[in-house]
Amino acid sequence: MIILGLSGALNHDPSAALLIDGEVVAAAEEERFVRVKHARNQMPLESARYCLSQANIRARDVDVVCFPYAPISLFSAARWHYAKRYWYAPDRALDALANGNRRFRRNRKRVIDAGEQIGIDWQKTEFVPVEHHLAHASSAYHLSGFKEKTAIMGVDGKGEYATTFFGYGENGRIHRIKEFFDPDSLSGMYGAMTEYLGFDMLDGEYKVMGMAPYGDPTRYDLSRLIQPRKKGFAVNTRYISTVGLRRYKENGVGYYFSDKLIEWLGPRRKGDVADEPYIDYAASVQKLFEVWCLDLMNIYLGDILKETGKLAFAGGGALNVKLNQRIVAHEHVKELFVQPASGDSGTSLGAATYVATERGDKLNKMTHVYLGPGYTNERCLETLQASRTPLVFEKLDDPPRRTAELLAEGHPVAWFQGRMEFGPRALGARSILGAPSVKGIAERINEQIKFRERWRPFCPSVIDRSARELIQTDHPAPFMTITFDVAESWKSRIPEVVHADGTARVQIVTREANERYYTLLEEMEKLTGNGVVLNTSLNRRGEPMVCSPEDALDMFFGSDLQYLILEDYLVTKPDA
Repeated sequence: MIILGLSGALNHDPSAALLIDGEVVAAAEEERFVRVKHARNQMPLESARYCLSQANIRARDVDVVCFPYAPISLFSAARWHYAKRYWYAPDRALDALANGNRRFRRNRKRVIDAGEQIGIDWQKTEFVPVEHHLAHASSAYHLSGFKEKTAIMGVDGKGEYATTFFGYGENGRIHRIKEFFDPDSLSGMYGAMTEYLGFDMLDGEYKVMGMAPYGDPTRYDLSRLIQPRKKGFAVNTRYISTVGLRRYKENGVGYYFSDKLIEWLGPRRKGDVADEPYIDYAASVQKLFEVWCLDLMNIYLGDILKETGKLAFAGGGALNVKLNQRIVAHEHVKELFVQPASGDSGTSLGAATYVATERGDKLNKMTHVYLGPGYTNERCLETLQASRTPLVFEKLDDPPRRTAELLAEGHPVAWFQGRMEFGPRALGARSILGAPSVKGIAERINEQIKFRERWRPFCPSVIDRSARELIQTDHPAPFMTITFDVAESWKSRIPEVVHADGTARVQIVTREANERYYTLLEEMEKLTGNGVVLNTSLNRRGEPMVCSPEDALDMFFGSDLQYLILEDYLVTKPDA
């Protein structure tokens, strides 16, 4: 069976994913092709075309197109909860009751139109909507490889109405235990505070997470933002997750927090400096998020975790790596699987996996994310020869060895290899690399190459045989979704990838997942004694990750990078 998942339901992070007889053949975000970060208000046309091309099939051959957004019955508690909680905005409350699936109908039409544009024959191809949080849940559970009864947690801003999902998977089936509904959203609270702290919602949450270790979470008590309820919570909409006239407005822009938040905490943060009191606010909101997620996990999933210890996690909140570190440390959690594309871009994959299992397909464990386009040496050479900007290039006999030499000499290197990653993390296909033992390399990459805030941390990719010594645990970490405490003996060896709190968001690299990247780490180990590289995504601030050779050259010439490894070619600037 050929199943094409298309996301874009909430007008951000559209993507496409293709499954053939249960195998994930291709998946990619639209932003990588159209070169607009998050590709807001666009449908995944180019990513869908890529998926079909990668599989060498025609659009009319697709059996099912699925979509991670579904109608919600009026008899569901979701729409009534929404209307009750938004009583102060009666137009929205009444709309939820009288016309509560308007957004689904509008987005369904957009998917039908997009399908026609890529060549789907709707007379032959079935359209299947999947509830947003079921798509998130499936993306984690069905690709986790767990055979035991598995606890499932979904923490997201908002789907149709649901914001937070607790359930379990057993024998391939997903069962709901509890859902919370808009506006009661832990990720929504975090997103509103992200806006207050000067970043964009749905983009800057990881910046808040990176800022938090510089602050003191005990200096300011933000607990009033979330009010306890019996076996649950309610977000305090007098401060955050506000709509309508309650929203704070600045220069004509409305935010998801109120004037009362400004009266309480002071003016909204501006600029790139991580200063007080905002670093303390970041630390406090991070702690608040962690405490509530863990408390609810214990309430609704505690018995399952005691039974098997397996947890599958997805939704935008699952990209909070500090929370994930605390989950892994939980006494009853034996193994945590975080879907590497946990945000809404991963719901195309989740919808497709949900439908695939419902139709009887068997899915394998997700062991890598190299599901995007790859480019041959011949294509790279054509791009280099066509460049109108002067450059120097040569074909290398041993790209990993030469790259390791450049890194050991203290140079940042752009690394473009194989198929592009699916999800927000660069995992050795579209990366900027550095030697984590070279003093100042992180600040140099931030200032001169990435053009981003100086305090932003970097992550280590580590060879598998050194991982246990570095992070002091055998827990799997292939996707940079969990932070770990770095062993004291390693902190002085790789200081440029150890964050202010002594942790690192590690990617453990195996030969099976990425042989060329693994070979590079072996060469680094020979030269420096550490099979570790500093790894960050190959992009500039505000831009999507590089996809094609042309994108790589644009990034190369638009920054202070001096070295680019483009498949087998070493590219340098004339004055390098």
